[in-house]
Amino acid sequence: MEFKYFNRIREILNEVEHKEDNSMGKAVDILVNTILNKKSIFVFGASHAGIITEELYYRAGGLVLINPIFAKSLMLDTSPITMTSNMERLVGYGETICKNVPMKEGDILIVHSVSGRNPVSIEIALEAKRRKVSVICITNLEYSKTVTSRHPCGKNLYEVCDIVIDNHGDIGDACVELDGLNQKVSPSSTVIAATIMNSIIAEVTQKLIDKGISKPPIFYSANIDGGDELNRNIYNEYKDAIHYKY
Repeated sequence: MEFKYFNRIREILNEVEHKEDNSMGKAVDILVNTILNKKSIFVFGASHAGIITEELYYRAGGLVLINPIFAKSLMLDTSPITMTSNMERLVGYGETICKNVPMKEGDILIVHSVSGRNPVSIEIALEAKRRKVSVICITNLEYSKTVTSRHPCGKNLYEVCDIVIDNHGDIGDACVELDGLNQKVSPSSTVIAATIMNSIIAEVTQKLIDKGISKPPIFYSANIDGGDELNRNIYNEYKDAIHYKY
């Protein structure tokens, strides 16, 4: 059996690898400098885009310095689920979320939003910029350029960020065409964004090692012998850049 989704994801990943290498390289460089300076890294996404925040946070093989920005009303366990859409579109909500986020000059914010049109992501990016925080976004440029901003500033996310990484997905995110069905199925954004970010983290870690950091701030698995102690030592070394309870 040939699975169409595998084929389409391969196509998209190949496009990202060859067309986003410059933007991803810039993201690698700025993340390396941030870690060397022991500054903080924050990650945000709303609803399904927030899955990438969970992918990067407190994960074996992931950066210890990833500080998640979670908002309960934007999580997928919210009921009714339509509330997540309402809150994502609520002007001012992003600013409210940021009141409890200790972003400061020299830090980095990574925002994932496929359409990039909703106020919550735009406002969090704008507030980060106001605080002189560098902002990296993963979005779908083709998709975003076909929709109008829902924020009063009139700009979509990609227009207010320092580094823009295009996920090269299809408009509407679903990416597999089926015979006899007008609607595409199977979204690509989670797979692609996770691949983008894990690729970046691998390169960041190698560059840290090349710069003499023998023990980069990467989580060991808590299920290997000695993992807890190793993680605690890394946490203690970088604790000033970590804002979650450990």
